[in-house]
Amino acid sequence: MADPARARKLAKRISQIVASAIEHDVKDPRLGAVTITDARVTADLHDATVYYTVLGESLDAEPDFASAAAALEAARGVLRTKVGQGTGVRYTPTLTFVADSVPDDARRIEELLAKARESDAEVARRATGAQPAGEADPYKAPRAEEDEEQAEEETRG
Repeated sequence: MADPARARKLAKRISQIVASAIEHDVKDPRLGAVTITDARVTADLHDATVYYTVLGESLDAEPDFASAAAALEAARGVLRTKVGQGTGVRYTPTLTFVADSVPDDARRIEELLAKARESDAEVARRATGAQPAGEADPYKAPRAEEDEEQAEEETRG
């Protein structure tokens, strides 16, 4: 079992090597919009999971995850060779590519926050000019000292 710090360093190096190889060495046009976001290596340093995301052609266009996944699958051997050459470890880890869900999760969170802001604005709009259901001051007023003394005498006597 390897040191966790070593595994993190190797994962970072693998993500850099794979990103560079996709940009410069692999000539597949389907990988033009692929961005490597993260990499994780198992504790025994034998398997690496590389996370990626795909950008759309424009802001409104949906990214083509299927063709990017097929291109990464086709280039797996070349990328693993590049990782082996670039890391210098005894055993080159196997590479598994996983689409990163962070951008989708961030978009969903932004939508939920926008919905919460709208709901808060609606509550604030309805609260303007509203009157309390009970008394204006629902808290008990502090007793005067003589009331307290009288209450004590009643309890003693």
